[in-house]
Amino acid sequence: MLASTPEAEEAVQNALASVWINRRRLDSGRPVGGYLTTVILNKCRDRLRRRKAASFLGFGQGLEEAVAPDDAPDPESSALDRQELARVKLEIERLPVRLREALVLVAIDGRSQREAAELLGVSEKTVETRVYRARNRLREKLEFS
Repeated sequence: MLASTPEAEEAVQNALASVWINRRRLDSGRPVGGYLTTVILNKCRDRLRRRKAASFLGFGQGLEEAVAPDDAPDPESSALDRQELARVKLEIERLPVRLREALVLVAIDGRSQREAAELLGVSEKTVETRVYRARNRLREKLEFS
């Protein structure tokens, strides 16, 4: 969601701290996994809103994320793989948040469409449509660039 491992780790840490502080509100009869994922998604959305506001105001210019090196033995193919990964990550970041959320939950996090629908508060068909649209947009952008 955030396209930055340190930011994602911090969002998870903040979410876990929030859940811990409000642990008395938890319903012991319900599984905690979905609740945790919802809290983490909300923390990510908050970060995305702050990032958008900061970008609008001109803060944080020139702070691109470094891509982790690949362990492949061939440096040339490694460089090409990193470039391709950076392109894909950039295009995922450019997706509208609703499409990105569905794509990340289903295609990257491996959740079922039913789980994603429950977490996002929408129908399974809506999740299916959003994932389909996200994949099509990515395919279009990556084919023509």
